[in-house]
Amino acid sequence: MRFTFQRKTRQAHGRPRLTGRGRLILIAGTLVVVAAGVLVPLFLMQEERPPPPRQPVRTLLIPEGWRSGQVYDAVDKALKVPPGTTRATAGAAALRLPAAAKGNPEGFLFPATYPIDAATSPKSLLRYMVTTAGRRFGTTRVIQGGQANGLSLYETVTIASIVQAEADTVEDMGKVARVIHNRMAMGMPLQMDSTLNYALDRSTLDTTHADTQLDSPYNTYARVGLPPTPIANPGEQAVQAAINPTPGDWLYFVTVKPGDTRFTESYEEQMKNVDEFNENRREAS
Repeated sequence: MRFTFQRKTRQAHGRPRLTGRGRLILIAGTLVVVAAGVLVPLFLMQEERPPPPRQPVRTLLIPEGWRSGQVYDAVDKALKVPPGTTRATAGAAALRLPAAAKGNPEGFLFPATYPIDAATSPKSLLRYMVTTAGRRFGTTRVIQGGQANGLSLYETVTIASIVQAEADTVEDMGKVARVIHNRMAMGMPLQMDSTLNYALDRSTLDTTHADTQLDSPYNTYARVGLPPTPIANPGEQAVQAAINPTPGDWLYFVTVKPGDTRFTESYEEQMKNVDEFNENRREAS
């Protein structure tokens, strides 16, 4: 049905005004706009439609320095899937890792806070972490920084993972990285407790003589060079320390007490510091 009106020069008191762009009419007590032959109830034009309901979103925090096993367990719990599901998924998730990783995502499950919703799966979350690591670690600065030290990206991340595990504070990261670089340049074993702990799937300050005899590629007391893979998932600060270590001649360090890590190039001084560390531990126990 088409509605037409005759233009009026004046309007009666209390009636809506007619315009050239549209016409207002009253039908059954409801104002209606007629524009270009379309009949639209005015209340629909004035009233905003409510936004669609938002899906609840949770988050999962992956801290710096977590090993892949810790990440897998956290994802299982966050997504409420059977234990071991994420670990099993990791090997078949087609993750975009460096060729040197040989499918092992250790070091590339980037520490961050990730959103989780009903559509999140272990595979999608692992891919998100690896993609984030690729963006953060695959920058020109990081790649060229590693090359300047004669390192591949994978080796740079491996050093960063040791720095993340060994440094007591962010300020110490550059010095720990320098000890690693100095020892590698001199052909010395790294002798890092963190790599032994990784091999033994533990975290402790107590390293025994028997531990240092362990037959493992992660035993950096017995083997020269880097371990075959990263030993944790480092953050950006540890990676920056790996490519730009603090200048120094240090070959040794020990955290005598929290907040007091001592670096030295002297073996004799290192032994004195270790004795003080052991004394502090005895007093604490």
